[in-house]
Amino acid sequence: MKRGWLFSPGRAVTLLAMMAAFAPLRADLAQARAEPNLDKRAMLALDNAAQALTQAREAYGKGDNKAVAALAGEVRESVELAEASLRETGRNPRKQPKWFKRAENSTRELLRRLNGFQEAMDLADRPMLEAVKAKVQQVHDDLLREVLEGK
Repeated sequence: MKRGWLFSPGRAVTLLAMMAAFAPLRADLAQARAEPNLDKRAMLALDNAAQALTQAREAYGKGDNKAVAALAGEVRESVELAEASLRETGRNPRKQPKWFKRAENSTRELLRRLNGFQEAMDLADRPMLEAVKAKVQQVHDDLLREVLEGK
């Protein structure tokens, strides 16, 4: 076997490009926690929740219920981090609704996707998502109420 063919610089660049292209596009929750800007932290956390839900759906398709449960927990943690981050800003959602409204829209979309995923699951597996759905619903309702009514 030719050594140059296996270890050529062009092949290494191509391999790295392929690895980058197929790497999961997952926003890490630790990365969100490290974000100093509270508004951006909330959005990173909600992006992570959406990607964790996508991964949970893929894991369910493969029959890996342990991974589904873990990823559902990550969805919940992400939503809780987003909620806490927005609270830490100390802003009045009625007077400065920009980030609160974005979070409300994201949680509404997350709820829609959670409902669709749960309906696609077997009846015996559906309770796995109940706690997550309840938390996302509660956060969504709180955000909507605060934007419409104020603190």
